[in-house]
Amino acid sequence: MDTKDLLNKIMENVDSIGHISAADIPNIDLYMDQVTTFMDKNLRRGSRYPDADKVMTKTMINNYAKNDLLPPPVKKKYSREHVLVLIFIYYYKGILSISDIQTLLAPVTENFFQKDGGFDIEAVYEEVFSMKAEQMGRLKEDVIEKYDCAMRTFEDAPKEDQEFLKLFSFICALSFDVYMKKMIIERLIDGMRNTQEKDGNAKKKSEEK
Repeated sequence: MDTKDLLNKIMENVDSIGHISAADIPNIDLYMDQVTTFMDKNLRRGSRYPDADKVMTKTMINNYAKNDLLPPPVKKKYSREHVLVLIFIYYYKGILSISDIQTLLAPVTENFFQKDGGFDIEAVYEEVFSMKAEQMGRLKEDVIEKYDCAMRTFEDAPKEDQEFLKLFSFICALSFDVYMKKMIIERLIDGMRNTQEKDGNAKKKSEEK
């Protein structure tokens, strides 16, 4: 395996993966089949196995609505706002639990979903993804730095094992980074959940008086 060549191909793949702009989402309500087709067409490129993976299925979407991650459709149709929420869920579902995603998205859907005028969920979506270009640049620099560092490890290992061990070192460095960031995200969500529970209890007590 030519590790350097593999890294270059991965980075090229990263460059080719864009995000769905709010302007790309149809300005009409969609039926379930149309939603899954749209998601598949626009997000399949980022799948690990593009020829086999399902980006989002009917069962998944029904479960998201059932677990209060996604507001229910209106007359079996999904709005542009529904699609925006589903895109957030798509990126979260690989690293967070259903409970964590629910905690994270609840204030977003409650405060910004289908609001007439003012700051709505589309504005939230566009603001979040406005950071993409800068973050992708930093990501690539960080990956290259970790790669260079990993290639300097195991210089004293047996020659026949060095290639594998260096690759193993590189994967470990990337994995530790993911582990730490996931832990930070979970702690932040725990804080959000505690705040939501306190606010809910305070509201309940106020209503009981």
